[in-house]
This record gives sequence, C-alpha cells and structure tokens, in this order.
Amino acid sequence: MSETKSPAKKTAAKKTAAAAAAAAKTEKAAAVDAVVADDAVVATTASPTPAPVRLDVRKTYKLYIGGAFPRSESGRSYQVAAADGTFLANAALASRKDARDAVTKARGAFSGWSGATAYLRGQILYRIAEMLEGRREQFVAEVRAVEGLSARQAEAQVDAAIDRWVWYAGWTDKIGQIRSSANPVSGPYWNVSSPEPTGVVALFAPERPALLGLVSVLAPAIAVGNTAVLVAQDSAALPAIALAEVLATSDLPGGVVNILTGKAAELGKPLAEHLDVDALDLAGIADTEFATSLEQAAAENLKRVLRPSSAPTDWNDAPGTTRLTAFLETKTVWHPVGA
Repeated sequence: MSETKSPAKKTAAKKTAAAAAAAAKTEKAAAVDAVVADDAVVATTASPTPAPVRLDVRKTYKLYIGGAFPRSESGRSYQVAAADGTFLANAALASRKDARDAVTKARGAFSGWSGATAYLRGQILYRIAEMLEGRREQFVAEVRAVEGLSARQAEAQVDAAIDRWVWYAGWTDKIGQIRSSANPVSGPYWNVSSPEPTGVVALFAPERPALLGLVSVLAPAIAVGNTAVLVAQDSAALPAIALAEVLATSDLPGGVVNILTGKAAELGKPLAEHLDVDALDLAGIADTEFATSLEQAAAENLKRVLRPSSAPTDWNDAPGTTRLTAFLETKTVWHPVGA
C-alpha cells in the first residue's frame, strides 16, 4: 500500500532539490571562473608577439653627369664606410668613359653658363645655398658619419660650407670689377682688359673635410663662369652626391657641374690628357709624384694647373680670391679713339 506524502513533506522536498541545484550551479560557475583565471595568467606570462623585422633600404648612389644620374658605364660600384667601418652606402665607381662623357656635357654647357649675366649666376648659386640650408640636418649626419666627428664639429663644418657657398655667390658680379682695367697707352686708342672664364675645369676635391673642401673648390670655379667635372674620392662621395641632388633640383643648368665618384688614380690621367679640359685643380691630390705626373700630362694642350701648396691646407681659413682668379683669362681690347 503506497504511502501518500503530505503537502508539508512535498514542499520540503522541493526546497531541498532547489538548494542542491543552486549549489551545483554555483560550483560549476566557480570552476569556469577558475579556468578563465588560469587562461588569463597564462596569457599574461606568455612572451609578447615579436615585432616584424624591418630591413634597411641600402642606398646605391649614381654619378651626376649632364643634369642626370646615370650608372657607371662599367657597372662597378664600391662601398662607402663610416669612420667606424660600418656600411653607409654604395657609390658608383666611375671609369675613363664616364670621365669623357662628363667632359662632353661640361663643354656643351659652357657657352650658356659663361654667357649668362654675372647677376643671374649669383642668383642661381644663392638658390643652391638656400637648398643646402634646407637639407642641413642630412649633411650634418653624413659628414658626421664619414668623418667620425662629434655633432658639434659636423654642424660647424656644414655651416661653414653653406656660408662659403653664399660668399662665392656674392662674388659673381664683383670679380670683374677688381680684375678689369682701363690701361694707359701711348696712342689714340682705348685699351681695356676684362676677365673671362677659362672653360672646362677638372677639379679633384679633398677627401677631408668632406663637404667644406668640396664646396671650396667647386663654388669659385663655377661662380666665374667655368663648367666643372668634379672628382669626389672614396668616402667623400656621400656628401658629394647629396650635393648633386641639390644641384639637380636647383636652377643650375645641366652639365655645368658633373660629379664623378671613385678613384683619382683612375680618373686623373684621362682628365689631365683630355684636350677639351682647359684647367686642373689638384687640391685633392696628396701624392706629390702623382700631382707632378698630372701636371706634365696637362701640358699637352697648355692647361692651367692649380697645384696645392706644400703646407697642409686649412680649409677653414678665409678663402680670399685666389680660387676665383685661378681659372680666369684676361681679354684685352684695343679700340681707336673717336671711331
């Protein structure tokens, strides 16, 4: 005979079952929380995802010929290293063919550049100085790297180079006033002498100071109306090609300045013997015997040659007008009075 539960007992049983279910639910939630907590601990203690490795974009600089940036026709290049030996960039290793191409472009640009007014040349050179100032930080970094200078020393050199460029820009319309003359003659004539640019000048820039030395030989040569083929040796290639990028985006006509990077030992003789080169500046040739051999080769077509002094050159000294007048010819005109 089945036992019938009273309403009180049924109510008590339901309460007991509800309490058991609630306890089971609480225990399950606690277990889930524990797993989540363990996962959080694992997540916080695991090593972070490594950042992606970014490779440096290594530069390979080209030559600057005729206002363009061609590769060396030989396909060669060399590494430019910092003072501590670390890699900085690749530079084109110019060949004799590159030197001949540069002379051709310089000769083609000579008539237009020498025929421009002195005022216009000064304005163009001053614009280059403005652009140098705008890229000052880049030049400071490059000079500091190639020469191993402190930040203050590199800044001082770059500032001196920019100031010197401005200084030569100011001389373009003044050099004629100190080099021209009305000559006293006995007779019914006017006799007047005036300076004219020599022509195509091959310049060998000193390797140190990398930027100031380069500016000190290049700016005076083009300020008076010459066109130039500049040889920047070894690590001096870095600021030289940076300067070429400035020239290419300035108002300077293509071909007025042509920059070859590489070895003076390879490029010196072809330039010295080239019959379309009118003058040589051997400022960057430290080897006395090599400088003498280049001077002898230059005698073939009576080139003007500016030899470095026997004492080391201090490029920080006031430049004077020596390099302005080194590559000037004097033209004298006789004219009858009253004609």
